[in-house]
Amino acid sequence: MMNNKSTYFKTAIVYDWLDSRGGIERVIPIIIKEFKNVDLYTSYFDPVEAAWAKKYNIKTSFIENLPNFIKKNRLLSLMLYPYAFESFNFSDYDLVISITSSFAKAIITKSDTLHISYILTPTRYFWIDNKSYFNNRFIKYISKFILSEIKKWDFIASRRPDKIAVISNLVQKRVKKYYKRDSVVIYPPFDLKYWVKIKSEIDRKQAVKDKNYFLVVSRLEPYKRIDLVIETFNKTKEKLIIVGLGSQYKKLKKMARKNIEFKKNISDIELGVLYENANALIMPQIEEFGMVSLEGQFFGCPVISYKKSGTAETIIENKTGLFFDQQSTKSLGAAIVRYRSLSYNLKKSVLENNLNNIKRFDKEKFIYNFRKLTHL
Repeated sequence: MMNNKSTYFKTAIVYDWLDSRGGIERVIPIIIKEFKNVDLYTSYFDPVEAAWAKKYNIKTSFIENLPNFIKKNRLLSLMLYPYAFESFNFSDYDLVISITSSFAKAIITKSDTLHISYILTPTRYFWIDNKSYFNNRFIKYISKFILSEIKKWDFIASRRPDKIAVISNLVQKRVKKYYKRDSVVIYPPFDLKYWVKIKSEIDRKQAVKDKNYFLVVSRLEPYKRIDLVIETFNKTKEKLIIVGLGSQYKKLKKMARKNIEFKKNISDIELGVLYENANALIMPQIEEFGMVSLEGQFFGCPVISYKKSGTAETIIENKTGLFFDQQSTKSLGAAIVRYRSLSYNLKKSVLENNLNNIKRFDKEKFIYNFRKLTHL
């Protein structure tokens, strides 16, 4: 571990928006705890959906004061975010860490302030998957006029960080391709001590009526492709439990048949119980890293994942999970059939290999590598 000099530096962490809890929202508290003297900046804060952040000193932009139907609709508020992040003043800070999948890297800092950007992905709806977002005639028409210009702005914004870290090799390749920037891979940390504590608090007598189910744990957003899992299980009629919230919640719930159950706002203890008793965790999306795949593995839950994903860096094929090659019901269905034939040995193998695999993403390694990047 490097020296603790950065404890005495005034530090700001900047995140796109605080409106949920997912994999990266588990990382932010670790960084805040390590650097201690920290203010947390964001475009807006939802104290209900992001209750985990209430204890921090949060500073929001003018977007905070807009009606919910604007600020919670990424497309309606799209053109406001550049102004929101460029309006923040970081002149009093020695270190600024932007954590971003879109706009937070655009902050403007003085030359003597070190700006490190931890990039989760280049802005997805500009560079990677705009079809999932600009998906009706009106939005497609409007996007023709704004998309090229805002992509130019996003590229310019990517020049502003002094250093860039990324969460996986997959994202490193994207950053080089779209932003023409070099970066260092720092895998997000898996907090093993925390999850051991959660596991110890699970009541082994807690009744699970039906253990014959598959599990999805995800934000319910277009790029997560939860629709693909629902279409597959609508056909197979096997039980599926979906844990998560997002803009697609109502749409996905409407398309799901009775064999598919939705859960939201559950505790980590409840989540642990679901992981422990599930047949397998299904991840159909192109995930930049996939923290939930490590959570599932920790609880002995095999992972069935799309292969062209960052989860290829977190799953050991045929030991802690299986991959499928195409984002189609046919390919996912075939993987589920294959899982059935391997389930006994695979569940046993996950328990034999999960801890050694998870240790590659140790929290102390993450902290060491982040401190090394700050040179503080």
